[in-house]
Amino acid sequence: MSERKSDPDRDDSERAFFGRRKGHKLRQHQAELIDHLLPHLALDIDGETPADAREIFGPAIEDVRLEIGFGGGEHLAAEAQTFATTGFIGCEPYVNGMAKILAQIEAANIGNIRLFAGDAAELLAWLPEASLSRIDLIHPDPWPKRRHWKRRFVQDRTIAAMARVLKPNGEFRFVCDIDDYCAWTLSHLARSQDFVWPAERADDFRQPWAGYTMTRYGRKAAREGRKAAYLRFRRVG
Repeated sequence: MSERKSDPDRDDSERAFFGRRKGHKLRQHQAELIDHLLPHLALDIDGETPADAREIFGPAIEDVRLEIGFGGGEHLAAEAQTFATTGFIGCEPYVNGMAKILAQIEAANIGNIRLFAGDAAELLAWLPEASLSRIDLIHPDPWPKRRHWKRRFVQDRTIAAMARVLKPNGEFRFVCDIDDYCAWTLSHLARSQDFVWPAERADDFRQPWAGYTMTRYGRKAAREGRKAAYLRFRRVG
């Protein structure tokens, strides 16, 4: 799969997902997975958009979900194994994260994951309308400095892009332990006519939803005393 270039100085009207692609040097087997397994699982968004996102997977798939920035892949792999008739698309620009999910796919023989090593905004633009039941964004980079806020994934245009590809009553789920980014996300989703926040009590966002797989980062944050918010937004329509 050809790598798409990222420009950290593009404004939020041009890009919606930014991350460094380089990391620790890959071990030999990780490099082999990138070379030999990834090409079989990688989405080619230069090709024609499928009429139905389930076509990406196969006849056994009944539903399709997307996880943006899956990091070490713990949550993505666990969800894919729990929901065997759901197809999962994982988007992650970090090479090391891609190597980690490939190792889990190989070890557990997971067949319902496809991968995209590029810009989530480009992937959202390629996917067919009303094709996903859920989009997850778990512990994204908060870009805490004001001058970097344009690099946060949650922006008005990405919210509109997610609304386009989500089915009616589909969900956008957001997990974060940074209060400022949680407030940012709530304010941006609140002004969107495409989503509602159905929380009725504090535990609806203070506690993980049923069956949630805690990530390694999430466990570290909890050990360090940072409390995460678990926000769920429903697509109206």
